[in-house]
Amino acid sequence: MYTTFCFFFFAFTFFFSVFAFLVFILRLRPCCDCDVCRSYLSGSWKMEFDNLSDWYTHLLRKSPSRTIHVHVLGNIITANPENVEYMLKTRFDNYPKGKPFSAILGDLLGRGIFNVDGDSWKFQRKMASLELGSVSIRTFAFEIVTSEIKSRLIPLMSSIAGRSEAILDLQDVLRRFSFDNICRFSFGLDPGCLQLSLPMSEFAEAFDLASKLSAERAMTASPLIWKMKRLLNIGSERKLKEAIKMVDELAQELIKQRRTAGFSTQRDLLSRFMCSVSDDQYLRDIVISFLLAGRDTVASALTSFFWLLSQHPEVVSAIREESDRIMGQTEEQASFEQMREMHYLQASVYESMRLFPPIQFDSKFSQQDDVLPDGTFVLKGTRKAWGPDCLEFKPERWLKNGEFMAENPFKYPVFQAGPRVCLGKEMAVVQMKSVALALVRRFDIQDAVPSRAQRFAPGLTATVRGGFQVRVHERRQHQ
Repeated sequence: MYTTFCFFFFAFTFFFSVFAFLVFILRLRPCCDCDVCRSYLSGSWKMEFDNLSDWYTHLLRKSPSRTIHVHVLGNIITANPENVEYMLKTRFDNYPKGKPFSAILGDLLGRGIFNVDGDSWKFQRKMASLELGSVSIRTFAFEIVTSEIKSRLIPLMSSIAGRSEAILDLQDVLRRFSFDNICRFSFGLDPGCLQLSLPMSEFAEAFDLASKLSAERAMTASPLIWKMKRLLNIGSERKLKEAIKMVDELAQELIKQRRTAGFSTQRDLLSRFMCSVSDDQYLRDIVISFLLAGRDTVASALTSFFWLLSQHPEVVSAIREESDRIMGQTEEQASFEQMREMHYLQASVYESMRLFPPIQFDSKFSQQDDVLPDGTFVLKGTRKAWGPDCLEFKPERWLKNGEFMAENPFKYPVFQAGPRVCLGKEMAVVQMKSVALALVRRFDIQDAVPSRAQRFAPGLTATVRGGFQVRVHERRQHQ
């Protein structure tokens, strides 16, 4: 009986998957025989490019309008600043996140700010703007970062530097660092992932798995597949449900404890939001969204930053010279005021994110037919994404007479732009600069596999497949 049930169950699953794939094919835009669509469907682009974003960048550079079409997906991809401004600002209401995006992340993020549109987004945006814009919360965030660098990151790197043949996965270290920081900032919880023994908390593992499996939903041939798996509670959807359950349990316990102990004197984000929100499930959704945004994006940006530095020793030297001039050679950590004077460091951080944005694709769905400034017709329901359009790493492009000059945000939408511009932008940049400065001044970090190109694993953020293996050496003046 059990064997018969299993046979019919798996047969049903197989034929349903085939059916869903056929439905997906039939739902594609009218059959297209253009080079781009043929290359996408056949996968031939993989012969020349390591990542989908690299191929898109290549196509965008060849396009006179800096806009391309992937007809079989119903996608328009643009790197035209006028189009980006039109979508993110001028016609903001016509280009929401959209229901397809919200469905993919709905189980993990719920009604959090990064997964909603309309009034719910406006309410959370206003509340978050008031909190994240205050001097006290920025001071709190900076204190956490400097504490984590001094008490955990530097000791860990020093312990590795003392081993002659030791190889370290820097991406893993940076993810642990970011997770400790964002948990302390968001919940007032210290998971201790960056302790010398490099433990991994159950919460971190569950959160990582939930993020990974949620992102994989977007790669299925049809949303019908993951929705049916969720209905039947099988495969990846069963694992996702279990991971989210663990995240929920911890979040709910923290909220319960905070309400019991009192939250008015606490400095973390959860306690601050408790003053305005009484719905505990809504609180969970809000804080988990900030946890997702603050953890993976910073770790991704720092990983690419140090990979680029390993290829460009002249940039490392320039950062050290600038910091020595402002801080002196013996001072351990820079103050907030000192970092504001380091224009070349700021330029280097921004340049690395121009080449390797932490979020490589940011989709919007057109609610109504529209025409972009470059004349591109956008059919209702079309999705749009954009990426970098230049491959050279030159921090100097951000400097004018030695001072950092910000670029048009619609040309550089790494932190979004318009009404949805990232509220945590300044705190994220300060965190990146703090880590970059602390490690560059104290250590020589070398790519252990210098000939290997960066290949990104599918996910919500740009995570390097296989990690970033490095060798670490402590500089003489710090030994």
